[in-house]
Amino acid sequence: MNLLSKSLLATSILLATAAYASDVSATTHATIIINNAQILPMDGKTQIIENGTIVIQGNQIVAVGDAKVAQGYSAERVIDASGKIVMPGMVNGHTHIGMTAFRGLGESGVENRLKQVMFPLEKEMLDRQLIRTASRQAAMEMALSGTTMIADMYYHQDEVAKAVAEVGIRGVMGETVIGFPVVDAKQPYGGLEYAEQFIKEWQGHELIVPAVAPHAPYTVSAEFLVKSKQLADKYDVPLLTHLAEFRWEEAGVRKFSKQMSEEQSVIEYLDSLDVLGDNLVAAHMNYLDEHDMDLVKQHNVGVVHCPKSNLKGANGQSPAWMMHSKGIALGIGTDGPMSSNQNDVLTVMSYTAMNARTLHQDNSKFSPYELVELATIGGARALNMQDEIGSLEVGKKADIVIFETDSPNMQPNYDPFSTIAFSAYPQNVEYTIVNGKVIVEDGQLMTVDMAEHNQEWKKVTDKVGNFAKTLK
Repeated sequence: MNLLSKSLLATSILLATAAYASDVSATTHATIIINNAQILPMDGKTQIIENGTIVIQGNQIVAVGDAKVAQGYSAERVIDASGKIVMPGMVNGHTHIGMTAFRGLGESGVENRLKQVMFPLEKEMLDRQLIRTASRQAAMEMALSGTTMIADMYYHQDEVAKAVAEVGIRGVMGETVIGFPVVDAKQPYGGLEYAEQFIKEWQGHELIVPAVAPHAPYTVSAEFLVKSKQLADKYDVPLLTHLAEFRWEEAGVRKFSKQMSEEQSVIEYLDSLDVLGDNLVAAHMNYLDEHDMDLVKQHNVGVVHCPKSNLKGANGQSPAWMMHSKGIALGIGTDGPMSSNQNDVLTVMSYTAMNARTLHQDNSKFSPYELVELATIGGARALNMQDEIGSLEVGKKADIVIFETDSPNMQPNYDPFSTIAFSAYPQNVEYTIVNGKVIVEDGQLMTVDMAEHNQEWKKVTDKVGNFAKTLK
């Protein structure tokens, strides 16, 4: 080879090396790439991205779009979502997961389930270990069914928070404030002090948002409703409560609190106490009129509709469609596992449609898209977290669920919104990603030592089961 040829070869090698280096430097490194997906972004545009790509860096979504999006990225992990539906993780806006240990008890042959079953169980059985183990059991069920965020009200919420964080989902954890002694507060309203300490310990956690949860206006006095609101405002945390749930509620509140007048609705009563506000999340909301809805809208109160629980308990049918039409921030929830038994949001979607369509005698109420919206970005809005979660958009947290569509119940998949809202089962969830971490893969939970958990769970259920036999 002559000198000129050697020189040309060296030049060619240098140019090729430079071009390769340029290509490498132009590629942005990511954590996870999901490609070939049928994406439901839930970004308000009712769009479906076919053969789409989502890029995750750390705990955030950094790119969403068609297949071309992936060209500028490399990743440690690539998930091929061919033939799969990819959507935001679902939000369970109201539950009491510590009660999972009591699920299925007192379902028949009991005149007053609350007094004959629920109260005795809570009085005799509740302790930190039961609450934590039962909460872990429920959080696992939720993760496996594509729920990535819950809003929970119960006792010893620090134990519930530990369980939820261990499983790897998000939680707004409301420490209950109530007007009689309970397992974590030996004095009436002792939960308020407990809540403040809980907030101080957990505020700023990457998955857990501590909150204050005055149980209901028929169990919490006007004074402590106001104090609960003041505590939530002081620490800028959510305020969770049950509201307008029962037919008898207004009469019950008047009997309990002399500050509610004969002319006031329970919504007007809370308004008169300055408790309504954009940090309030009100569960159920079955009995309210147009004026009440206007007050809720005016104060930007978040509302969580629990149709399965309402219907199972014969507690009425919420005017959820009317609230949705007024632009009220509306999400959906399961309620506690003694009220609706199943802890997944998927089945709540179909109940939401059936409730509204039966109530209004109109089968157009709540389209499949609107149902998926309620389960995702709607729930995020109700919790005032729509800037962080609820849709697949750049800059939001990477909370994502991937559904397989090969199972018989998922076919045909002409309309993925309808497939999710009306056809999907929890077992169709293949991946659940929370905060950029894969916590469910191929339908298996990756975060909990199941053998160890099952040992703890058996001890709990054996103990509860033996006590339940003594109830009459």
